[in-house]
Amino acid sequence: VPMGVLSCMKYLMFIFNVLVFAGGTCLAAVGVWGAADPAGLSALVAARAARSAGSWLLLGVGIALALLGGVGCWGALRRSRPLLLL
Repeated sequence: VPMGVLSCMKYLMFIFNVLVFAGGTCLAAVGVWGAADPAGLSALVAARAARSAGSWLLLGVGIALALLGGVGCWGALRRSRPLLLL
């Protein structure tokens, strides 16, 4: 495999993982906003129980995606197969 292809793949993996990290951070921020200020989400979701559960779900999924994206970025930069497979 030519070196240029490997370099391109490295940067494409890094960019993809940065997008996953940014999306996870945004989801976590919305989850924190919903958990801290439930009245702010009342226009989107009418049921109180759904707002509370949804906020915690968004927070958990957002943190998981942010961690996954961070590990992926680190793995792409180091060209570490185990980190990318994680």
